Amino acid sequence: MEPQPEHEASSVSLSAYARLLRQNRNFRRLWMAQIVSSLAIYSLLLQLTGRASSVALALVLQVLPQTFVGPAAGVVNDRVRRKHVMITADLVRMAVVLAMLLVRSRSTVWLVYPLLLLETIMAAFFEPARNSVIPNITAREDVIVANTLASSTWSVNLMIGAALGGLVAAFLGRDAVFVLNAISFLLSALLIRGMRFEEPHAEGGHALQARDLLDFSPIVEGVRYVRRDARLFATILVKAGLLVIGPSWVLFTVMGQRYFPVRWQGIDAQRGAMLGMSLLMASRGLGALLGPLLFASIAGHRESRLRMGILFGFLADTAGYVGLSLAPNVWAASVSVVLAHCGGSAIWVFSTTLLQLNTDDRFRGRVFAADLGLSMFTIAIGAYLAGAFLDWGVSARIVSAAAGASMLLPAAAWAWALRLWKRETIAMRPETAGRV
Repeated sequence: MEPQPEHEASSVSLSAYARLLRQNRNFRRLWMAQIVSSLAIYSLLLQLTGRASSVALALVLQVLPQTFVGPAAGVVNDRVRRKHVMITADLVRMAVVLAMLLVRSRSTVWLVYPLLLLETIMAAFFEPARNSVIPNITAREDVIVANTLASSTWSVNLMIGAALGGLVAAFLGRDAVFVLNAISFLLSALLIRGMRFEEPHAEGGHALQARDLLDFSPIVEGVRYVRRDARLFATILVKAGLLVIGPSWVLFTVMGQRYFPVRWQGIDAQRGAMLGMSLLMASRGLGALLGPLLFASIAGHRESRLRMGILFGFLADTAGYVGLSLAPNVWAASVSVVLAHCGGSAIWVFSTTLLQLNTDDRFRGRVFAADLGLSMFTIAIGAYLAGAFLDWGVSARIVSAAAGASMLLPAAAWAWALRLWKRETIAMRPETAGRV
């Protein structure tokens, strides 16, 4: 595949986000559908079992199956209307969240795990569908704007949902959090149902049948498509390099309890720990909100700048988690988390945008399923290892520092790839072609 021409280097202004929401009804509905927070389940598991590995196991069961379901999800998303895939996934997840109300004690905590397994299978279908439709409902020059806005929405939901979720769970009980989450899934399905747009990949093909899920030829075709473009292949691996995401869910839960509980008058230790964890989660949301906005304002629409932004994102992640390991109080810890997830969110948005701009519509489902599956694999492994080390007695501060230092590995690999691509670009220029 030949490299796509670069967009103009104009920056992404705040007015671009308002214009997109005002003028694009389909994206406005998709944007409004992003209102789900999943904080309560991790608080519940630590409360019921007292073990970090249980939180880690919940995360493993929530994300790891996406790696294995991904190939089938990609094929489905490239064969049927992605709008219908998203609606179905939302309705099933609504039922799953309501079923979590049945978890009442230690003796019923086992029920959380199969429910999380079902929820993550639905997410494996929903997320590739959502990412795949953005180029269908936005102009090419608006793809970076749409992804930045979508990421900012997720970040605001996390920031507000974490803070409110902690308060609701602390003062009203975790049942109220689950009910609110179930309602949000229903609203998401209704909003997506009102979208109207063309889906060329689903036109003219035969109806999907169960036996098609056992046909590996579409998967092989997708692998061949990606292998033809080294940049596309490398970009699919970028999110898998976010090695701190998995440990972060475990670290925030444990560090909020052990090191950074909120000590307000009238707040007992258990509620203070929940609020401390909520502050760390809210800081993650704030960082994820600011990162794409700041990075996109500098990178503009140029793909070369998006790739360079990914490198700086890896370095910000390193600095943030090393800083978290040294933080003396919850406020310093929150600043470190903001820095780390400024970088992490920019990586997520920029790699998603590059994939959308450089992938043919009929392959987007498989490409984004692979992108999500690989990232979920490293998230699951990271979460499980972090939980295991913590339960073996390793300090959470040491685990945080190690997670931050691990980000230097993908940073070095990406820097090496950028250098190779720069040489390749120079060699392809007309004035240098005769010298090579």
